[in-house]
Amino acid sequence: MKHLCLFIMIITAWLSCSHIDEDSRLIEVPHAKISRAVLVEEFTGQRCVNCPNAATEIERLQEEYGKESVIAVAIHSGPLAIYSTDKVLGLRTTIGDEYYDYWRVEAEPSGLINRSGGVLLLDKWATRVYQDMQNEAPVELAAKAKIADNGLIEIGIEFLSVKDFSGKLQVWIIEDGIVALQMLPDGTLNREYVHNHVFRSTVNGAWGDDVVWPSGKQGILSFSAEVQVDWNPKNLSVVAFVYNEGGVQQVCQNPVVY
Repeated sequence: MKHLCLFIMIITAWLSCSHIDEDSRLIEVPHAKISRAVLVEEFTGQRCVNCPNAATEIERLQEEYGKESVIAVAIHSGPLAIYSTDKVLGLRTTIGDEYYDYWRVEAEPSGLINRSGGVLLLDKWATRVYQDMQNEAPVELAAKAKIADNGLIEIGIEFLSVKDFSGKLQVWIIEDGIVALQMLPDGTLNREYVHNHVFRSTVNGAWGDDVVWPSGKQGILSFSAEVQVDWNPKNLSVVAFVYNEGGVQQVCQNPVVY
């Protein structure tokens, strides 16, 4: 009986293949659709009483869609942000102020969603995030980063262009778990507030590097960055994204291996 069953299986397999033309057996498989992750550039400040509400909204969006799909960067900037002094840990940066001025931010909290549609107030974020997630990305990105023996952050950005792409590649360093003061919605000051996804530095300039990738182009681009004395290396991540006149086309984030 076992031999009979085996014989039937062999005959069935042979019959299923023997009458198919060779050309008909070759099926072209198109590129898989690459979902577009969403970059939320959150303009915020430690003296902004409503900014903790934006942090809460980002947490909600990440719980709904996943942290790999909604990538947030808190850019402390503008008059409500604080620079560090000998007595106060501030999270404001000169690059953050450059972005604040360039995008003409008028109020905080506010944000850019994939750098399209202009600066949006908090109540518009959820709709725009959902809309942008429906789009296909022309580029697949992955970031890897580790702290080398020389103390530098060594970064590799892997890319695969599934469609022709021309624009910019930007690489940033962000940090989680920073304990620093923050004004709260009730007007009180919390000196033990935990700030997450805080913009710390750009790796390749304020606006990134020009890239031109034809369809099918793939490779790895290497960068390095210094760890500043007020950063916690264990809480750092790399954010990489590509953008053009149509906005951010893909973004990724990965922790720095320490």
